[in-house]
Amino acid sequence: MTKRIYVGNLPFSSTEEELQDLFGQYGEVKSVNIIYDRETGRSRGFGFVEMDKESADSAMETLNGNSFGGRTLKVNEARPRW
Repeated sequence: MTKRIYVGNLPFSSTEEELQDLFGQYGEVKSVNIIYDRETGRSRGFGFVEMDKESADSAMETLNGNSFGGRTLKVNEARPRW
């Protein structure tokens, strides 16, 4: 079973490849998606990562509050959009 992880406070220059590498240290990454502004094309500073449950739990516990690209990451389980 996979778990979707919210990754907030990303540096605006972050790439999906960098997130793939960062989260890949904790297990297989199924998908990475950085959210971009429709009008400017610039990163909105957050994204989502999908991993299996055990790897996701480990990554969330370890990476939440860690520094990445000079910013403190906010990492937790993604909540569904209403």
